[in-house]
Amino acid sequence: MLAVTILGNNSALPAFDRHPTAQIITMNENHFLVDCGEGTQSQMAKYKIRRSKITHIFISHLHGDHYFGLIGLLTSMGLLGRQLDIHLFAPAPLKEMIDMQLHVADTKLPFPLHFHPLGEEGLLVKDNKFDISCFRVRHRIECWGFKFDEIKAPRKVNPDKAREHGVPASFFERLKWGEDYLNSENELIKNELVTNSGTIPKSYAYSADTIYEESIAEKVKNVSLLYHEATYLKDLHQRAASRFHCTTIEAAQIAKLANVQKLIIGHFSSKYERLDDFEKEAREVFENTELAIEGVTYRV
Repeated sequence: MLAVTILGNNSALPAFDRHPTAQIITMNENHFLVDCGEGTQSQMAKYKIRRSKITHIFISHLHGDHYFGLIGLLTSMGLLGRQLDIHLFAPAPLKEMIDMQLHVADTKLPFPLHFHPLGEEGLLVKDNKFDISCFRVRHRIECWGFKFDEIKAPRKVNPDKAREHGVPASFFERLKWGEDYLNSENELIKNELVTNSGTIPKSYAYSADTIYEESIAEKVKNVSLLYHEATYLKDLHQRAASRFHCTTIEAAQIAKLANVQKLIIGHFSSKYERLDDFEKEAREVFENTELAIEGVTYRV
């Protein structure tokens, strides 16, 4: 199961009961936090997200609306007696800031905090069930997007057919990955005789704050679900560009170029109280678009 829960969908300022950026990505039993704006802890409590289940945190860039809630979250985890490791992936300068904050507060975390500086595009975390990678986006400062990919075997074993052809259960796992079976009589049992097509793996990409950059489409190509910032409506495209942000139309164009299955848009400017036009405009270019609404879980 792959799902995205929106904790914060606003841009720089909290406004209209909307909060700065934060998301929880759920992959089976794993919980990952992407960005941690001010108020993230309160949002987690409101939507019943357990801090203890988070194992990895990914910070896209060092503008405050994407990480000002982090030190509070980490120290709260410590106060609650957390012992399990946390892996933090972020631009390198964040480590010095965290160390300074802990030092001046004379605070020692009771759990191991492993800091992984972002520096190159590519794989960050590899598991037998998922891969997590990063890619650059173009903002005023160093900024990163993240991609979450399920790993699933391409074939599904038909047990009755496998047994009928004399394939032992101990070989079933290898069948899932497309291997043929050679029996004791030197007879080759072709994989397609005893398997069916497996479930297509799902994927999610978080593109973070960025000016309109068509190269991003290649980095998120064919994902099941794409989150892309859409800070402004289309009439403010010049303001968006000057501030290295995107409009509704530009976010939708990236989704179209990338051939994604579904788009959710967020990081709304605090100048807007109502958001209806955001979805309406984006759908002019990419029909399967929804707003990133706080408290909503989008299942992929």
